[in-house]
Formats: sequence, structure tokens, C-alpha cells
Amino acid sequence: MPAYPEILQTVLDTTEPRRLAEFYRQLLGYSYRDGDAPPAEDQSDDADWLVLVDANGARRLAFQCVDELPPTTWPSSEVPMQLHIDVTVADVAELEFHRDRALGMGAKLVLDRREDPDEPLYVLADPSGHPFCIFVA
Repeated sequence: MPAYPEILQTVLDTTEPRRLAEFYRQLLGYSYRDGDAPPAEDQSDDADWLVLVDANGARRLAFQCVDELPPTTWPSSEVPMQLHIDVTVADVAELEFHRDRALGMGAKLVLDRREDPDEPLYVLADPSGHPFCIFVA
């Protein structure tokens, strides 16, 4: 029997690949794959596909340009979420710190469950409207 397929990366659609890649690069501490770093200031950036890698060079997230992307209306079901990213932190202090960082980078708060005694968390939307959760593991 052949080996099972492996996930290479998760791809997010966006109307602004560079903006969204920068958001997640800063939030998660990833780097651009070789050749995907932002161009010099005097050059235009028409990237329609960008990839972020972890410290070991493994692909983690990719960003694909689309002409339009209606943001999810979650928790309402008019425009479903379809996919979201979960990230974890060690404690409530880190939870608050990273929520503030994300908001400062353009995220929007969607749900505040920091008072949940079993799993404090925030649901935020990235600059393209994709939801992601930060919670205490």
C-alpha cells in the first residue's frame, strides 16, 4: 500500500496576499520561503502566492490572491466560516498579550471567552476576515 498523503501547508484565500502573509508572519514568528520576502521599497509587489515557513523550513501557511472574498458572518450562518486556525499559548497572561498584538496588527475581536475556566480563548478575524482562535492549552 502506498504511503498516506501528507499536508504540505494550509492555504488562505485573500485579496491582499502580502498584507495577510505579514500579519501571520508577525503573529506566529514564521519567515518567508526563499524568494517570497517583500520586495525593496522602490519595487511594486504583485505577489499572488506567498508561503510562510517555520524555523525548520517546513511550509506552514500559504496565501493565494483572489478577486473578492466575502468575510464570514460567523457565528451567523449567512456566510459560513469553512476553516479557521487554532493557536495556543501557555497561560492567560500570554493570551492577553497575543490578543493585543493581533489587534494591533489589524485583527478584529469576534468572540471573548477569556473568563471560561476550562478553556479561556479569543476568536479574532485576521485582516482578510478569516477567523482564528487563540486559547490557553
